[in-house]
Amino acid sequence: MSLNVVTLVGRVGGDPDVKYFESGTVKCNLTLAVNRRSKNNDQPDWFNLEIWGKTAQVAADYVRKGALIGVTGSLKFDRWQDRNTGSNRSKPVIRVDQLDLLGSKRDNESGMSQNNSEF
Repeated sequence: MSLNVVTLVGRVGGDPDVKYFESGTVKCNLTLAVNRRSKNNDQPDWFNLEIWGKTAQVAADYVRKGALIGVTGSLKFDRWQDRNTGSNRSKPVIRVDQLDLLGSKRDNESGMSQNNSEF
């Protein structure tokens, strides 16, 4: 048995980076700042999020920098070869399956309802 599930709640670090493909597919990249549950909580942990399809379109339409969101997905690693040095590089990315818009109307400039919205 194997299990790869990641659940995070945090604030979005910047406006969504959205790409539309000729096939009609939508991809959205975000960064998410998540505070650890500790007394020495000086710096948040930053995560790169990758969202596809209808969920990506929802993120593009409603998520902005500073918004409080919850995500569930899986951990993957993007791998590439550095053009300058030729060395192999990688970075962890959370592939989002579920996006929850959290917070109040005041938190979301889009005017979403105060109840949690799940997509």
